[in-house]
Parts: sequence; C-alpha cells; structure tokens
Amino acid sequence: MAELTIEQEVLKTINPATGKELNNYPKMSDREAEEAVKRCHEAFLLWKLKPAEERAKIIAAIGEELTKRKQELAELMTQEMGKLTKHGEQEVDLCAGICKWTSENGPDQLKDEERELPNGGRGVITYSPIGVIYGIQPWNFPAYQVVRYAIANLMAGNGVLLKHAESVTGSALLLSEIFEAAGLPEDLFTVLVIDHDQSNNIIKNKLVRGVTLTGSPKAGKIVAEQAAAQLKKTVMELGSNDAYLVLEDADLENAVKMCVMGRTYNNGEVCVAAKRFIVVDKLYEDFKKAFVEKMQSLKVGDPTQEDTKIGPMARKDLRDELHEQVQKSVENGADVLCGGQIPDDDGFYYPATVLDNVQPGQPAYDDELFGPVASLIRAKDDEDAMRIANDSRFGLGGGIFSKDVKKAVELAKYHFDTGMVFINGFGLAQPNMPFGGVKDSGYGREHGGFGIKEFINAKAINIMQE
Repeated sequence: MAELTIEQEVLKTINPATGKELNNYPKMSDREAEEAVKRCHEAFLLWKLKPAEERAKIIAAIGEELTKRKQELAELMTQEMGKLTKHGEQEVDLCAGICKWTSENGPDQLKDEERELPNGGRGVITYSPIGVIYGIQPWNFPAYQVVRYAIANLMAGNGVLLKHAESVTGSALLLSEIFEAAGLPEDLFTVLVIDHDQSNNIIKNKLVRGVTLTGSPKAGKIVAEQAAAQLKKTVMELGSNDAYLVLEDADLENAVKMCVMGRTYNNGEVCVAAKRFIVVDKLYEDFKKAFVEKMQSLKVGDPTQEDTKIGPMARKDLRDELHEQVQKSVENGADVLCGGQIPDDDGFYYPATVLDNVQPGQPAYDDELFGPVASLIRAKDDEDAMRIANDSRFGLGGGIFSKDVKKAVELAKYHFDTGMVFINGFGLAQPNMPFGGVKDSGYGREHGGFGIKEFINAKAINIMQE
C-alpha cells in the first residue's frame, strides 16, 4: 500500500469477493487537482497542433498496449469490482477494438469540408478540438467506460481528465500508465484522485470545456445542472431498465439463451443489460420454465474460476440496495421464482433471481435493478409487448426476438423509444455503432465516429474573396 501521512485522506479499493481492503491511494489536495488540470490544458495546446493522422498512430498504439497488458488489467478489474476474469479480458478486447476503429476512421471523420457560398466565395468547415474534457465514470466497466470517451476525445485533439469511481482507482491509474507507455504525451490523459466535492470545482474550472458522465439519472441531473451553470456542453450516459420483447414467432430456445446471458453478463451490472423480459401470452409459460431453469443453474462464486458464471457485486451497499428493491417488489405483488436471498458467505454475492407477476408500482417494473435480477412481464400480444416496453422513463437499449427480422427492424425503427435495439441477441457495445440513449437514459452519443464530434467546434471559415 502507498505510504501516507497520518493527516492525509485516502481513497480505498476493496475486493468484493472477500470484503477485504486491496489498496489505498492518497487523495489530491485542491491545489494538486487544479495544477493537474492546468498541466492537461498545456499538453492539449501542443496535442491539438498534431495532424489527425499522427494522433491516430498513437491511438492505435494504445490499443496494442492494451492488448499486450490485457491479463494484468483484467485481473485487476476482477480484484477491484468482481467481474469474471474472462469478462475483463473481453472488456479489454473491446477497448482495443475501439482504438483500432478510431485510429482507422478518425482522420476521415475530422477532415475539413468545403461548400460553395450563395453569393460566391468558398466556405470551409473545420472540426477543431475545444480543450480539456472532464469524464466522471463508474465502476462497472473500469476500462471500457474510460476508453469509450477518452479515445474519441484524444482523437479529436482534446485533453482528457478522468475522475473514476473510488472502488476502481487502481484500474484508472493503470490505464494512465498504459496510455503513456503507448506514446501518449504526459498529462494529456490525467487521472484525478479526488472526491465528489472536489469534482464540483473541476466542473467550474475555466480550463475545462466539456463534461461527460456515465452514471445514474440522479447523478446526471446534478452534474448536467452544474455544467449548464458554467455554459459547458455535456454528454450523459445514464441508467436504464431495458426491455427485451419475446414475440409470438420468436425462436424460444435462442431467446431464453440470449436473455439469460443478457441479464447476467458482468454480474448483471450493465446499464444496457436486459432487465425486463416482456413475453407474449402464447409463449409465456414455456419461456418462464426454461428461463428459470437456466438462471437457477448458474454458479455464483469466485470470479477467477472458469466455471463461475456470476461473481460478487461490486460493493456491499449496491448488493443491499438491490435486495431491498427485490423485497419491495415482492411486498407489492411480485413472486420470486428463484434466488432472492443474500447468501451467508464472505463477499458481496447475490444469486441469479427471477421475479414473476411484475407490475407497475414495483421497483422491478419502474426502476433499474443493477444486478442479476430478471423481471418477467406477460403481454397479451406483440402490440401489447411494445406498449409495455415503452412504458418506462428510461430509453437506453432494448431487444426484440422474432423470426421475422423485417418486422423486428420496423418495430425498432418506428416504435421502440430507445437509443439502441438488439434483434435476436443481447446488447453489447460495437466500436462502429453509436452508443447512447433517450429520456432518463441521457443524451449524446459515443462510438461510431459520433463521440469524436461531441466535443468539437464545427468552425465556419467563410472565404469571401481569394
């Protein structure tokens, strides 16, 4: 552990599989944080002058360095937040894929555009970086949540600050080490080891030009309000209660398999995870039987073991909050088909849980359950299933299971009120497709080139005469 003075405040990381402390990190003073922002800005002033092609080469190198150190990063993420080690390895692979796609496509995304002016002359639109972008990120994907916004903004020419969740501070610092080992200039990507009160000052700092947050709608409203008071643009990737529709013509076997994977991947701690399973009356009983059998069979335990399917939840308070949501749902009429009890073991474990008779007014219907708890909802028919899916204040992702792909695409395009829809599979981010939501799930987009242009200045240069 780091050596500390008696007076110095620290941020702690805890292994959720054991409940024991892993490490502690000295918290920055206000002055140290302010100086770090200044150094990031100074690094940006040089970085923005590099041609996009040169920036892209370093982005590619970051991807290669991530791959080289995949095992180290994956194992640390498992220790800090409890994800299965194999899921950590997949997360790093996704991060490397984001770097690769961005390095190959970023320069074209940032090319100048020319347009003729109505009264003669020539117009040039240039996509200029705006400065230092501040990211506030959660613990559930310690590498991906960072790479998703940082790589796009570095490609755009911006500087990047990171305030990561306290529980994954070690992962944040390892990412910084990996970025610089790949050739990224020092201070251009800066980890701020600070608390929430200090974070408010970072948002106010004049050198910070934009703020992006991944977190709960409550946190999003607070941060967006703080940034708006400073007239700073924001991107908000917030929570969700994603609905997966199993329509009358669905392949039942595939639907059950994908829905189980979609609910339990990353221990169920995924904003875009499958959470509400809306099944038409014709298939409901068959789906329920098969789904419960598969959920019951999942082994909960040590996330480093290959046969484990669900590891511990990231923190005790998160596990307790999830259990309280389950209990309140049961008090309001839901039935527990499997799971629903906190095991008498060390660590912050929670079993795969299935709730039936889920209705409005229950947390399982109305709110986001951030863990391995599935909500089963019966629909009269396909139309009723779509209505129930949209009966939510959230709108991040969703799924449709149907053998009629054309019909499913039409439902996704014209009726599903979400930012993303997954057809006959479960939702994972794709480097070349936009990621983001609507309603209480936030605004703004990342991936697929969209994130590169979230924090840029689309500058109009009007050449009236040459």
